[in-house]
Amino acid sequence: MPFDHDTVVGFSKSFGLFYLITLSVIALVWTYWPANKKGFDEAAKMPISDEEDRPWR
Repeated sequence: MPFDHDTVVGFSKSFGLFYLITLSVIALVWTYWPANKKGFDEAAKMPISDEEDRPWR
């Protein structure tokens, strides 16, 4: 198998495609994993916390 430019470009495109698909699947699994729900719920409520509902000064 010669390592000319077209071969390297074809391999890079294929590897990049599978790499991005794998990262997307990992991100989706991480997002929807049941054990992470508590942390995501706490992060969603963080900007509207009741304990910090007062003026800055």
